[in-house]
Amino acid sequence: MYVARSAQRTLLPFLLLAVTSPSATQNTFLTGNPLSTVTGVVTKVSAVVGGEVELPCDSRPPQRNDSLLLVVWYRDDNPVYSFDTRVPEPNAHWTDDAFSERAHWLGSPTSALRLQDVQSRDRATYRCRVDFQVSPTRNYRVALDVIELPSKPVIFDEFGKEISGIAGPYNEGGNFKLICSVNGGNPTPRIQWLQGDSVLATLGAGDLQPQGSIRTLTLQIRNASRSLQSSVYTCAADNTLLTSPLKTTVRVDLYLRPLTVEILSREQPLSVGRKTELWCRSTGARPPATVTWWLGGKLMKSMTKNRELEDGNETQSLLQWTPLKEHNGLVLTCRAEHLRFNRSTIESRLPLNIYYVPVATIHLGAKMNPNDIEQGDDVYFECRVDANPPAYKVVWEHNGVLLQHNVANGIILTGNTNLAMRNVTRLQAGKYTCIASNVEGDGKSPPILVQIVYKPLCRKKEIKMIGAAAQEPSSVVCEVDAFPPPDTFEWTLNNSAGSTKVDPERFTVEANEGRSVLTYTPVADVDYGTLSCRATNLAGQQIHPCIYTVMPATRPDPPTNCTVYNLTDDSLDLLCIAGYEGGLHCVYVAEVWGNDGLVVNSSNSTPLWNLRRLGAKRQLKLIVYAANARGRSEHVSFIIETAPRLSPRTEAHEAWEVNWTLGIVMGAALTVAVILCLALIATRIHHRTRDYEVTLPASKNQKTVLQKRSSTYGPDDRNPDLIPLSKGVTDCAPDPPMYAAVTASAPKISPSVHSLPRTQSPSTPVSPHAQYTDSQSDSGRSIVNGSTRSHREVVTTRTPLLAAHQESCV
Repeated sequence: MYVARSAQRTLLPFLLLAVTSPSATQNTFLTGNPLSTVTGVVTKVSAVVGGEVELPCDSRPPQRNDSLLLVVWYRDDNPVYSFDTRVPEPNAHWTDDAFSERAHWLGSPTSALRLQDVQSRDRATYRCRVDFQVSPTRNYRVALDVIELPSKPVIFDEFGKEISGIAGPYNEGGNFKLICSVNGGNPTPRIQWLQGDSVLATLGAGDLQPQGSIRTLTLQIRNASRSLQSSVYTCAADNTLLTSPLKTTVRVDLYLRPLTVEILSREQPLSVGRKTELWCRSTGARPPATVTWWLGGKLMKSMTKNRELEDGNETQSLLQWTPLKEHNGLVLTCRAEHLRFNRSTIESRLPLNIYYVPVATIHLGAKMNPNDIEQGDDVYFECRVDANPPAYKVVWEHNGVLLQHNVANGIILTGNTNLAMRNVTRLQAGKYTCIASNVEGDGKSPPILVQIVYKPLCRKKEIKMIGAAAQEPSSVVCEVDAFPPPDTFEWTLNNSAGSTKVDPERFTVEANEGRSVLTYTPVADVDYGTLSCRATNLAGQQIHPCIYTVMPATRPDPPTNCTVYNLTDDSLDLLCIAGYEGGLHCVYVAEVWGNDGLVVNSSNSTPLWNLRRLGAKRQLKLIVYAANARGRSEHVSFIIETAPRLSPRTEAHEAWEVNWTLGIVMGAALTVAVILCLALIATRIHHRTRDYEVTLPASKNQKTVLQKRSSTYGPDDRNPDLIPLSKGVTDCAPDPPMYAAVTASAPKISPSVHSLPRTQSPSTPVSPHAQYTDSQSDSGRSIVNGSTRSHREVVTTRTPLLAAHQESCV
């Protein structure tokens, strides 16, 4: 024992050298180790290609004071793997290239070499050598048997066609074969045909075919009955108990004859355009019979759906179909058939009754041309209707307007399907349609266009004023309505010099548009006057010409009768009446001025403004005028005051307002009583004396100035809105209406387009914004705090021009 241990200690340096140099290790191992003993027992281990296996090797030290030193695995005496406990991880492991990344040493709980992804070439006898620190070396032999599984079974029919999932279909009562083919496998696999747990046929491993070749097993079925429908047959192949047998399953499908066919849905009538679902049931056929739908002897192109019920002997086909008008009266057929059974066919028939919206068409009377109808002709229409069920009503429309039977106006409806019009006019030209109605809806005919031939007419009947500047060309446009469109135009100038036809070179003609444009340049005063335009078409010459008055272009007149409405704390709407525009394109301007300058400046093509962002409780001056290419008109100005901005109302505010309202009412009543008393006293004084005076309060710095006459006409003659002083008390103008009444109705137009400044009353303080020249100012109104206040004062005047004392309204 001592000699053996000494020899073992002597070999330790060489073992370390062998681990360090693989080539040296291989040589040493090839020469063998006289102290190594190889047991005669060989452990057999089996593995499947592609799987993993553990090769056992007991590395436990036989003594307590001993320890593992080195483990080396050999394949045919060639080292393939080693594990040295004296070298730190991971350098303690060494693997041959053939087992690179596939071999791993397992130290606990049971020591073994795990081999992954087993390959066929791994089949061999392996030796495990275990060296200990004290104990002698041990050797174990392991025979690895690598099993090659066969391929998954493949099933073919008798014609060599591979079957996947479903075998067939085969005819009911016929014969068929199923062939199972298995390729490869080591050891030779066993093949079986199974139906459930029953074995129908078996091919053993030692039967016939040599190892590695293709093995086949045939299953033959005779006189297939209906009970075999959906039967499942399985082909299994196995050559080891390590894995489950490889199986391939097929389900047998049989052609079964159809027994019955029936259309289930037979509700009538159907409607055109409304989707309809019809079911057809066929029994007894497997797999589902070929179900087709036929309409009027023709195969329908609609999609069908087939389904099998759980009992396995019924098939239903769903037809999703939208009927058409032309399908009415045809026969719908559901047909079930199998071509395998002598083309046997059974049918179910359904006559169709289809409702549809009326189809209406309009036809003119015989020998009538819709493009050759003149005024005064009689026109006849016929409405032809195709409907199921029959139409219960037919109406006529002209340009979308319903026509009513009216003999006095020449519209005659007979039997709802005929329309007659006597002595037609140009207004009856347009599109005519008839509408027929039944329970399915209303059917409108395509329109028929009727043109009435008539002479040209002016599109605008009023006489147009045209401003033309001397030596400057102006365009005069003459537009007429006519059918057919006019082909010629004629222009004539009428003035004090007589009537003169205009040279055709001076105007253009747009026949298709029914328009002629004259370029007219006045040179002298005689060139101003009246232009007339006449057009001619196939119906004749225009009877009443289009009239245009050519006047010298001037500045426009100012707007009049301006009205303020919708006055709020920050905005107002202003509306005026336009004056003469001077014969040119005119723009209307509204300016809003405050104490700090211009607030808003707005221009518009019409005298209508929406003025915003004015500010609350502000006294503002509005200036309105018109402008064209010749200049600006005189302006119209007046004063307004925006309303204060309202604060949220509370209960305290409401109570305060109620108290103040009562106080104001009582004060107003008291004031009226005092005024009545004073009026009674004044009346008595008036009867006592002829000469009287009313004392007017005036400030110390205020002076009463009489306006000088600037012309032979007095101020009352120049401004008819001012009431002359010569009129009596009975001629005084009535009190002006309140502001709400003024805004509700538009004021009358003043006969004068030029207004004069208003004379201040001696009793009224002078305000820098109190004068305005609008026609509204002459009515005696002033706007304060957004409301209108009127006043009338009676004064006595003594002048040399008046012989008597008279009262005037100011």
